[in-house]
Amino acid sequence: MSVLDREMPGVAMTPDNIRRRNLPLGTNLLIVVAALVVSAVVVLGAGIGNWLLVVVLASVIYLVGLNVVASRVEGKRAARNRMWQTLIYAACVLAVLPLASVVWTLISKGASRLDGDFFGSSMANIGARDPNGGAYHAIIGTLEQVGIAALIAVPLGVLGAVYLVEYGRGRFANTVRFFVDVMTGIPSIVAGLFILSFWVLVVSKWFNDGNPEYSGFAASLALSVLMLPTIVRSTEEMLRLVPGPLREGSYALGVPQWKTILKVVLPTAAPGIVTGVMLAIARAAGETAPVLLVAGGLARINFDPFSGGQASLALYVYQQAGDASKYAPARAWTAALTLVALVLILTIAAKLLARRNKLTR
Repeated sequence: MSVLDREMPGVAMTPDNIRRRNLPLGTNLLIVVAALVVSAVVVLGAGIGNWLLVVVLASVIYLVGLNVVASRVEGKRAARNRMWQTLIYAACVLAVLPLASVVWTLISKGASRLDGDFFGSSMANIGARDPNGGAYHAIIGTLEQVGIAALIAVPLGVLGAVYLVEYGRGRFANTVRFFVDVMTGIPSIVAGLFILSFWVLVVSKWFNDGNPEYSGFAASLALSVLMLPTIVRSTEEMLRLVPGPLREGSYALGVPQWKTILKVVLPTAAPGIVTGVMLAIARAAGETAPVLLVAGGLARINFDPFSGGQASLALYVYQQAGDASKYAPARAWTAALTLVALVLILTIAAKLLARRNKLTR
């Protein structure tokens, strides 16, 4: 007796049956409808829950019914495969639902202030009863602070990862890895307090006639402290994924190690490195506490990151969300949508640039 005969007892295994052992789509849809109807009758009829419980119970009934029907039509092995495939698809849907909910909430509530005034004005001279006011100053602050932080953290992070992977051996390399791991778990407010106590209260006095000064550059330093461990760890993992034969082939041709790293290893790992860098930038762009501590968060426009306080989009959202004005929540939602869109645009642009690398095609 064959395996198919054992899985479908009482059914003759002819060539036509073997070719047609697939559960029809109509039968699958019928099981879905029947599961929903039975679940609604049980839950709503007994008054023990709402539509959410109906969906949960219907999912359980559907899986049981699908297993029974598929076992009769396709066999036990195919039925188990179909059931687990359904569970995997359901898990993917459940994972996407929170993200879709966040995106829909941002778009629906943030679209109300998508106008020229929001992107072309600041909060200077805006009172509680004024419906105008925008986030131009916060957008400028975010771009400058995150840009300077990236200029500081990206080269240091990539070079540190190159050292750990290509050169790092012994106690010093292990010490560097340890401190990188420790920095990964540092709260953002601790980074802000460190820059406040070091840069704002000590170093900035040397350039400001003995008076401490808040600045966007101080916020950039705090953000670079937060970005650095993420860039080091992600770049280190990407460099370790580069195949060893690529390095060995380069060495066999007489290419020195530094040139192999520059021309072979880094271009090969570039897409992964870019992903890690964009994750670090996204985290830095969404930080509020460091900017509040060391940049102050001005309501007016300040293009100079080295002199005077600055705002950021994350800080702007925090301030507007706690404002008593009835117009503030709309500004906060639009600023949050702007921040997400800005990070998304930067990520897409960086990924497109990384795809132009010939070694990764």
